[in-house]
Amino acid sequence: MSEDLPSTPALLPTPALSTIAEHARSADADRALAPAVVAELTSAGLARHFVPRRWGGAEGGFTVLLDQVADVGEACTSAAWVGMLWAAHGRFAALLPEEGQREIWGASPDVRISAALMPPAGRAEPADGGRRVTGTWECVSGIGSAQWVLLAAPDAQGARVFAVPAEEVEVLDTWDATGLRGTGSHTAVVRDAFVPHRLSFPLAELLRGGDTPGLPRCHSAPAQLAGGLMFCAPALGAARRALTLWSEWAAAKAPGSGRPHHDSAAVRETLALASAHIDAAGLLLRRAAHRADTEPVDAALVAANQRDAAVAAGMLADAVDRLFRTGGAHLRDGSGDLNRLWRDVHTVASHGVLRLEPVAAAYASAVLTADAPARASAASRSR
Repeated sequence: MSEDLPSTPALLPTPALSTIAEHARSADADRALAPAVVAELTSAGLARHFVPRRWGGAEGGFTVLLDQVADVGEACTSAAWVGMLWAAHGRFAALLPEEGQREIWGASPDVRISAALMPPAGRAEPADGGRRVTGTWECVSGIGSAQWVLLAAPDAQGARVFAVPAEEVEVLDTWDATGLRGTGSHTAVVRDAFVPHRLSFPLAELLRGGDTPGLPRCHSAPAQLAGGLMFCAPALGAARRALTLWSEWAAAKAPGSGRPHHDSAAVRETLALASAHIDAAGLLLRRAAHRADTEPVDAALVAANQRDAAVAAGMLADAVDRLFRTGGAHLRDGSGDLNRLWRDVHTVASHGVLRLEPVAAAYASAVLTADAPARASAASRSR
């Protein structure tokens, strides 16, 4: 990342990561992050990462956030997912009018924001000074600890994003997924909530990126430029942790023979392939983050970043599959850490943003045009 890019500390304090790791199993079982984990993530600055500087935020970069989220992912994938989304949603809320930003961040930049944006749901009816919003939105990660919620709803002039205080949102306990269980991605219900104009902006602005002159890169970048790599970051950390656990098993002696498990050719092959795939995925994501921080934005760049994130997600899932298949029986125990990590990585990789088929279609559309080969080549060469 270039020297003039905004940054925040890349690594969370070791005590914070230890606290998060200690609660990883309970997060999976309870389908929620412990208050201590919420506090550590907030103190670490994830919620303020993209918040404008005038409110005390960091206006941080994508590369730094990738590293932070991957670090948290080694401790707890669900915590990494929620922390990543707090950061992302702060970036989106920065598109609100200044009066709305002041209402959210005037007292503190460390405001936890959940969101449900795609597809828009519910309805927004015109009212004096704003709109009245009603609807139901599913899979709202981290809503149990959110202070504000961004909700997208259809509007006569196009879909809009509405910022609603958490106390005006009813939470239905609906999240019981295979992986990322600790994210508490429950259903949000809003009934006739009044949202003033200052707490709303067009969804299209989020998708294309803010175009107000003078905006920092993190607020002007279109959502799709960095969305995939941010979604994949928790899985990168989880896969690294899975490799560590598996390697401890591989270095230990097998019962009976007394010889290390890595005496097996299959174990050595798994180590080589899985570690290389995890490293390669990390390199793809880091390059995508650097592009998001520095490169001129066009359709080819966005498509290349989407491609790299989807391919990285597939590589991480394949790597964890290899580890899971070759590890000993105790590693595959239903309550074990490797089992949880395997479930988490596959849940991340199954997210629509990381599905290869639509991403490949978008990439082909962006680069297979008359002037596209040169642009695609330039995007692939960028570091």
